[in-house]
Amino acid sequence: MVKKEEKKLTKDQAEKKILSLKKDLFNIRFKKINNQISNSAQYNEIKKSIARLYTTIKNTK
Repeated sequence: MVKKEEKKLTKDQAEKKILSLKKDLFNIRFKKINNQISNSAQYNEIKKSIARLYTTIKNTK
């Protein structure tokens, strides 16, 4: 997800997106353990996106 798109989300939308990304992260961990993952950098990108969304929520009042 692009940073500009993350800033446009409402608090509820950001929270829903975080839940979705956490599910993806969970699935990627299992694929990583079983050596089924094709793009290992995706794990770190999802973690960064989650952190950005938490920052967006924190800055939204």
